[in-house]
Amino acid sequence: MADSSAPPADTPAPGPTRQVLLVTGLSGAGKTTALRVLEDLGWETIDNFPVRLLDRLIGEPNSEPTATPLAIGFDARTRGFVPADIIALVKALDNRGDLDVTTLFLDCSSAELERRYNETRRRHPLAHGRPVIDAIRAERELLDPLRRWAEMVVDTTRLTTNQLQHTIRESFARGDTRESSLTLTSFGFARGTPPLADLVFDMRFLDNPHWVPGLRELTGLDTPVGDHIRRDPAFADVFGQIRDLLLTLIPAYQRQGKGHIGIAFGCTGGKHRSVFTTEAMAQALREAGFSPTVIHRNLGSRAADRIEAPQH
Repeated sequence: MADSSAPPADTPAPGPTRQVLLVTGLSGAGKTTALRVLEDLGWETIDNFPVRLLDRLIGEPNSEPTATPLAIGFDARTRGFVPADIIALVKALDNRGDLDVTTLFLDCSSAELERRYNETRRRHPLAHGRPVIDAIRAERELLDPLRRWAEMVVDTTRLTTNQLQHTIRESFARGDTRESSLTLTSFGFARGTPPLADLVFDMRFLDNPHWVPGLRELTGLDTPVGDHIRRDPAFADVFGQIRDLLLTLIPAYQRQGKGHIGIAFGCTGGKHRSVFTTEAMAQALREAGFSPTVIHRNLGSRAADRIEAPQH
């Protein structure tokens, strides 16, 4: 007796699902950077595409099966940009079984966008002779429906270009090309914690070279500072424990498919203890077979007695 629950013999097998990512957001918030990273990750990318033609670009269901994901960038400058129409089109495409459609919205504070435009002397696309802050407000109001609609919103206000790149890699790296990237960052707590750090270690328990004559103007990259930190009775034992912890956690993160692992070491100003520890840990991880990228976020920041803990 035939199984009545089985599909008819002439029912076509489900086709491959193509990943489609719509990348939009405020002008100056990082759309171009995001698309470049996606292209490096193996995505097919198109920028400033007329969104009303999206269904034509993608084609009929299963007409040209492809495993290559597609990222399409658009913003308020794109011809035919009407947020309500875009949302309706995306809803229709999302009902197709052969597509997995996601919307990424890149946001940023108005003050930071104004600073970026003033710093680069670029003209905001909606300025048309009015102050840049007015253009930013107008664009924010225009894009608000898309921001509320988007599945993923990334606020780039406090992100450097490098940090935004890491965010995109971690979120959208393809399974067949995904490799964990490892970043070690030194920073000063007085200037804020790195926003993308998965693990943060506070090195302020170590003796502060800032208050040692002859070391204040040096950094953790200089041998005398390193020698001073190594002489601290607490350094060797704590460093070894952190190293062993990382050698356990990093492979565990990688087994879970985590695209980027951010590890940060902080001290008060970000010039001495955190810098030396970051360099020493990077070397220890290299010896263990890893290839970390090292960033010293506050190495060039001005030293100030008022933010350093006084020596007792």
